[in-house]
Amino acid sequence: MTDIKAVLRAQHIETPSWAYGNSGTRFKVFAQQGVPRDPYEKLADAAQVHAHTGIAPTVALHIPWDKVDDYADLARHARELGVGIGAINSNVFQDDDYMLGSVTNPDARVRRKATDHLLECVDIMDATGSGTLKLWFSDGINYPGQDDIRARQDRLAESLAEVYDRLGDGQRFLLEYKLFEPAFYATDVPDWGTAYAHCVRLGPKAQVVVDTGHHAPGTNIEFIVAFLLREGKLGGFDFNSRFYADDDLMVGAADPFQLFRIMYEVVRGGGLGPEAGVAFMLDQCHNIEPKIPGQIRSVMNVQEATAKALLVDRDALTAAQAAGDVLGANAVFMDAFNTDVRPLLAELREEMGLAPDPMAAYAKSGYFEKIAAERIGGQQAGWGA
Repeated sequence: MTDIKAVLRAQHIETPSWAYGNSGTRFKVFAQQGVPRDPYEKLADAAQVHAHTGIAPTVALHIPWDKVDDYADLARHARELGVGIGAINSNVFQDDDYMLGSVTNPDARVRRKATDHLLECVDIMDATGSGTLKLWFSDGINYPGQDDIRARQDRLAESLAEVYDRLGDGQRFLLEYKLFEPAFYATDVPDWGTAYAHCVRLGPKAQVVVDTGHHAPGTNIEFIVAFLLREGKLGGFDFNSRFYADDDLMVGAADPFQLFRIMYEVVRGGGLGPEAGVAFMLDQCHNIEPKIPGQIRSVMNVQEATAKALLVDRDALTAAQAAGDVLGANAVFMDAFNTDVRPLLAELREEMGLAPDPMAAYAKSGYFEKIAAERIGGQQAGWGA
């Protein structure tokens, strides 16, 4: 149990700056009180999540949503709050020029504009000390014959190679994939195999990020995780839940058993240790739930799934597997999943000098009342801001 606590104490879950802003569906964005108005206030909210959970020490930025004049100053502000800057996320999907794609667009001028933005994000990495650039492309086509599918892959490879060559020592990029949306006929990076192939061709600084909401129903995500870990190409996660065709609900909300299965493969594949370099990031938009508690609960959900994965009796499981004991092996797995790890985690938090219940501690802190009173006026952060 001591070893399990040591692993859990060292766990690191990154929260996304955009989760603290207003968000919604295609139909409506619901504004809330106390929402940050700039990246500095987003960092202050993220610091609250870390203060109450103890395992969320970094914050991912999204450019240009988090654009500032002085990124070194933003990084300094983060350190003063007790957190740091994590991955830099690019945005090549919210500009009129990108209607037919960004780096795969048939227009060379648009491709140049998109690639220049990605290079700008590497500059921001340099200024903030970030080691990770996260790339997601909404590029694709809606109709057969609209564009040349193979040519679009060539254009993608060309842009990725230019960005790869710009990366410095200790820097990498993570290539994200998504089954569909907003391109409904053919998405240019639709699956892990496409992302993997591009990353293998480029080299060790290119890895795949697995967004848990970006798969067809029934997809065995833990297989993808196991394979990428085995190949040294799992760069990180975007954790969330999906109920239908989107991915921004709280991690573990739709299928906590799936999250446990994923985390077991991470544990089994050695993905929890710092040497593995796997980034565990939340990628969520809190549409109707309060922002900071939504992030705290999400961190706790990943923490609980990790604790259960660590409790799997690996010796008993291996013995049952070797003996061909199908039900026995499954029982070992299910015993760990059905274990209530909340008392263990409450005890761990107290040992770390934290309140045993982060949600209750935040509610009592008065922080929400403070920001609701102070953050009046100005432009609230949200999609595009």
